[in-house]
Amino acid sequence: MKSSRLFTILSCALLLCVSVYSTQARTASKSALPAEHQRGLEQTLLTFPEWFLVFSPHEYASFIAHERASDFPFYGHIGQFWQSYRAVSKEASAQNLNPNPGYHLMVMVIGVSTTVEYALKSAYETLIGRLTEASASGPTEEDHYAAKVARDYVDFIRIYPWYEYAYADKLKGLWHETSWSGNNMLRKWERKFALSTEYLAKMIYAKMIMLGTKSIYDAPLQMTGVVTDKAPTIDPQLPHLKVLSQLESGQSVIVIPRYEAFTTYSRNLAKQGLNFEDIAGNREFILVSVLATKNWKPANNSRLLFSQVILTQPDQQRFALLVPVNQLATSLRDWDLAQVEVEHVFDY
Repeated sequence: MKSSRLFTILSCALLLCVSVYSTQARTASKSALPAEHQRGLEQTLLTFPEWFLVFSPHEYASFIAHERASDFPFYGHIGQFWQSYRAVSKEASAQNLNPNPGYHLMVMVIGVSTTVEYALKSAYETLIGRLTEASASGPTEEDHYAAKVARDYVDFIRIYPWYEYAYADKLKGLWHETSWSGNNMLRKWERKFALSTEYLAKMIYAKMIMLGTKSIYDAPLQMTGVVTDKAPTIDPQLPHLKVLSQLESGQSVIVIPRYEAFTTYSRNLAKQGLNFEDIAGNREFILVSVLATKNWKPANNSRLLFSQVILTQPDQQRFALLVPVNQLATSLRDWDLAQVEVEHVFDY
C-alpha cells in the first residue's frame, strides 16, 4: 500500500517538473537596488518547498523529544512537501513568472531524496523500531542522543546548507557519548545500528551533493537588498544591516541578512515603523508563512495560497500567504499585535 503511494507521489513529482517549463517569463520592474541584489519574483514561491525541509525536521525534532519515533507521520510530510511544490509551481505558472529550471531541478533533487529517506525511515521504524520500543522500559541513551542531534541539525540548517552538517562528528559522538551496556540492551543496540547507518549514509550523500552543488551553482549572496520608505534606526539587534544609499524621495537602499535572519530583521524593521517598497528587486508580492489555529482568517491585504495542518499538532495550521511587498511591514506589525507566529518570510 505504502509503496503504491510512494510511486504515485514520485510520478506526480515528475509531471510537475515537466509542466513548469511551459511559461514565458514576464519582464521584471525596474529597481533602485544594485543588479547583484535583484532576484526573480518566482523565487519567493520556489523557496517554500526548500524551507519545508527545515520545518519538517523541526517538527520531527520536537516530536521525538517526547514521543516515539515510530509514531512520526513521515508519509504525511512527504505529501505536504509535494503539495506545497505543486501549489507554488502552479502559482508561478499562472503568473507567467520566470520558469527557473535550475531552481526546479534543485527542489526536485531534495524532494525525491527526502521522499526516499522518509519512506525508508517509516518502513524501518514501523517494522523494527516499533518492536524494540515495545521491548524497552523507556527511552535509551541512544534515543536521547538522537533527539539531541535532531535538534542540533535543525538549528544548523536554518543558517547553513544541510550538506555541510557534521555527520561524521555525530557518528563518532554516538559511540563515545553512549554506553555499551545497560538497561534495554535490545533497544540500545538497535538504535546504535539505525543511527550509525543513517549518519553514515547521510555523510556520504552530503559529500556527493556538495560536490554537485558547487560544480553547478554559484555561491549565493548572503544578503538581501531592500528599499524602505525611510531611513532605519541604528539598532544593536540588527548588527549586519548596512545602508547603501539614500534616495531623493527619502527612501533608503539597505541590505540585511538573507534566509532565516531575514525574518528577524524584517520584523524588527517593521517595529521601527518602516515600510518596504522593494525587496530583492520585487515590488509585487512576497510569500510569508504563519502558524495559527485552524479557524484563523488572514487579513484582506494578503491572499491565502495554501494551508497545511501541523501533523503532530492537529490544532495548529500553517498558512502560506501572498502579501504585497508594500504591505509586508503592516502585516508583520498586525501579526505581532495578534500574537500570530510568523514562521518565515521567503526573501526570494
